[in-house]
Amino acid sequence: MSGTPLPPQHTVSALAPDTQPPAQGFLSHTLSLRLPRDLNMLWTVGAMLLVVLALMVASGLTLALSYTPDANLAFSTVEALERRAPSGWLLRSLHITGASFFMLALYLHVFRGLCYRSYAPPRRGLWLVGVMLLVMVMVTAFAGYVLPWGQMSYWGADVAGKAVGAIPLIGPLLESVFLGGDSPGTPTLHRMFVLHFTLAFSIVGAVILHVAVLHAKGSNSPSGIKGQAAAQSLPFHPYFTVKDLLGVVLMGMAFTAVMCFWPQLVTEPANYRPANPLHTPADIEPEWYFLPFYGMLQAVPSKFFGLLISGGAVVVLLCVPWLDNRQNSSPIWLRYGRVAGLALGMLVVSFIVAGLAGRHHVQGGWLWAGRLATFGYYAYFLGFLPWQARAARKGVSA
Repeated sequence: MSGTPLPPQHTVSALAPDTQPPAQGFLSHTLSLRLPRDLNMLWTVGAMLLVVLALMVASGLTLALSYTPDANLAFSTVEALERRAPSGWLLRSLHITGASFFMLALYLHVFRGLCYRSYAPPRRGLWLVGVMLLVMVMVTAFAGYVLPWGQMSYWGADVAGKAVGAIPLIGPLLESVFLGGDSPGTPTLHRMFVLHFTLAFSIVGAVILHVAVLHAKGSNSPSGIKGQAAAQSLPFHPYFTVKDLLGVVLMGMAFTAVMCFWPQLVTEPANYRPANPLHTPADIEPEWYFLPFYGMLQAVPSKFFGLLISGGAVVVLLCVPWLDNRQNSSPIWLRYGRVAGLALGMLVVSFIVAGLAGRHHVQGGWLWAGRLATFGYYAYFLGFLPWQARAARKGVSA
């Protein structure tokens, strides 16, 4: 009996739960996330967006403590906050400047996605979440623009209400729900305040979802599939954290310069006058980041079709993964260099010209400029993208 071997119950199993290494935490997983080594500075815009979003939420929560959504009190409470509260002017300046920088960075982020085909499989879900984020941010920005209840705030809400009212059949009902009556007033402010506040936290949740999908699917590469190979990747820290930090610092310098030295770039003087329903401003226009869509709205004679064209300019972004349905994730210009460059240039120029047309109220020569810009914008999505997808399938190069 003494020579009988003992049963192996004391042998340490490689599969024993108490001997497994602890699960990797979120922070360590993020820092060790491997990304293509050739990511350029356009990829730092995402980090800039996260920083500005945190700034916007923090400053917005503080501003909301002193705001009263009432047509008779809203303007005076904003003025009192800015002129009398300690550092109130700084809080509002941070919030106003942050809105413009956030929209600018968001447009750059979308443009980078179009350039490098971030919408291609397996990242269609990532693109769709990003476009929905764009829509949510635009609605939030518009609601925030109404809240100060200055001249432009009031008449901006009035123009938006009439545009919604142009929808056949359900337009009058939607306009009544939007305004809370026949014209902008206290019910409108209550609706915009709740919408602005609710969507702000919804955006935070959508950003978390966006980042989670990015981690699950991985980032694309400026050099296409070749750059996404494991041998061509580097850990997020320290290689990309340093690059992101540099981008955030540069953005912070530009942010401070605009806020302190050129605030007129992101503010509207007419909105520092209280809303007056009896005096229509000579030039009613939205913030600069809505001007391209405002120009498209005005370029069409019909209110309903103008609203359709303007809203479709955002909706078409949701259709991009199917308009350009190539399965590989290589950037457009790897195959269609010169043609893709011209097409992207036409898209950018069209977007800018549509904004300038909206700034000049699409009158005179700007009417035709706005129409041509609208045509050029849609030609990229409905013309160039399907063409290059079909050409790729047939093996045609340009």
